[in-house]
Amino acid sequence: MNELILQVLTFIISLFGLAGNASVLWFLGFRMHRNAFYIYILNLAAADSLLLCLYITICLIEFILHINIFTNGFIQMGVFIFYIAGLSMLSAISTERCLSVLWPIWYHCHRPRHTSATVCALLWALSMFLSILDWASYYHLNTTEKHYKKVDLTIIAWLVFLFVVLSGSSLTLLGKMLCGSQRKPLTRLYITILLTVLVFFFCGLPFGIYLFSLEWILNFSQVHFYLYMVVIILSCVNSSANPIIYFFVGSFRQRLWGQNLKLVLERALQDTPEEDEGGGSLSQGTLEMSGSRVEQG
Repeated sequence: MNELILQVLTFIISLFGLAGNASVLWFLGFRMHRNAFYIYILNLAAADSLLLCLYITICLIEFILHINIFTNGFIQMGVFIFYIAGLSMLSAISTERCLSVLWPIWYHCHRPRHTSATVCALLWALSMFLSILDWASYYHLNTTEKHYKKVDLTIIAWLVFLFVVLSGSSLTLLGKMLCGSQRKPLTRLYITILLTVLVFFFCGLPFGIYLFSLEWILNFSQVHFYLYMVVIILSCVNSSANPIIYFFVGSFRQRLWGQNLKLVLERALQDTPEEDEGGGSLSQGTLEMSGSRVEQG
């Protein structure tokens, strides 16, 4: 009974999260003027949506067939790809914002065009390569346990690197906002990034730790099954929370509840100080100019 409750909870959270991320994909992909950060957010929403689709599939198959489909190699590979890609995109967003704060002149004047699209493509390719390599070495390459663990260690090293980059850039942003004589003005983009990172630390990180420690220190049992379900639920919350963060930040202190979702999303990603808003909502042109100083596409 407890297992059924956890599976239903996972299914419901994933459905709502998928709807929210689909809205973000729609607006950023087809309805809004793209810039550097929009491209990262678009790819992050894509990774979260695909991961949630996998969770929904897992719940349906386990509910109907009563088997642990998560142990299937293809399912694991898909989860690895989208989890690594999501963490990679989040690290890239935080790092890019950190660079724009530390070296604003270089960032706005000399940053190569199409950097965001190139970085996202490379991160997706690397996520797929590492996940497929892990799957192939375990199921098809007849490698020894020693060789397989080397592949696993390589993936873990990459995740640790991403975590260090994410932590370092986030702390730098926080320090620039709160400390020193040259504090940067608070913008909604700052708040959006920091809240997204905070949610990942509490909800996304436990899943990564569990996922890549499973082969090393855990033996599957009933207790570990409940632990697995808990980290799956936390991962669902992590992948579902970003649209809620965008809506909350975009509508905070503005009477936009129930109004234009496109405007709410634009406000959540705007990079102009709060005091520059003049107590009212910014026009469409102002919102686009605040984010498009760097690149188009």
